[in-house]
Amino acid sequence: MTRIAIYPGTFDPVTRGHIDICQRALKVFDRIVIGVADSLAKQPFFNLDERFDMLETVFADTDRISVRPFSGLLIDFARECNADVIIRGLRAISDFEYEVQLAGMNRSLAPEIETVFLTAAQPFAFVSSSLVREIARLDGDVSEFLHPEILRRLTDKLQNHK
Repeated sequence: MTRIAIYPGTFDPVTRGHIDICQRALKVFDRIVIGVADSLAKQPFFNLDERFDMLETVFADTDRISVRPFSGLLIDFARECNADVIIRGLRAISDFEYEVQLAGMNRSLAPEIETVFLTAAQPFAFVSSSLVREIARLDGDVSEFLHPEILRRLTDKLQNHK
């Protein structure tokens, strides 16, 4: 039996923290489907196609990870992917309350789908996409938090928005 998990998020942009969660999840699950959320409510800096392409680039050499865009209910996406687990990353205790609420709601809507929390590795415990974008906007060095190709794309996009 193949264990499929989904790892949903906006990934705006994908950070080394996201990458770490995916790589560690592969120790537990046979396949990971990264669900790139079409979240207009968050007003992403990168559009859906750009975020999808960045994730495809980062995980191009990992055959057990696939990337798919989605909109709508997360549990519907999980069912479409034949996943029985949702992976959520936790950086700090402040993430926990919100994530527990989401997990509880998802469980009430789809009791057959479990949520598994993976804590961020220590070097990434404070890294968020929005913080990385803000530091980069202010010309700070975010190279340690991003894959080199993602850093290039972020830098290019910021240059084009000035």
